Amino acid sequence: MPWSWRYEGTNGEPVSGPSETFGSQADAESWIGQTWRDLTAAGVSSVTLVEDDRVEYKMSLQPASTE
Repeated sequence: MPWSWRYEGTNGEPVSGPSETFGSQADAESWIGQTWRDLTAAGVSSVTLVEDDRVEYKMSLQPASTE
């Protein structure tokens, strides 16, 4: 079952991003670990990991607030 990422902008709207697919969750997570800076520079603020159509989890790419 292929794994992929969905991308969202700052207001939660879908934004375009690389349409990579991965053979495992670990491969997808490794890839996002290597490319998240490029994605944020392109306007992506959060990503959702999906396996086929099932959502595994969603996470922010923005730094945590230190307030």
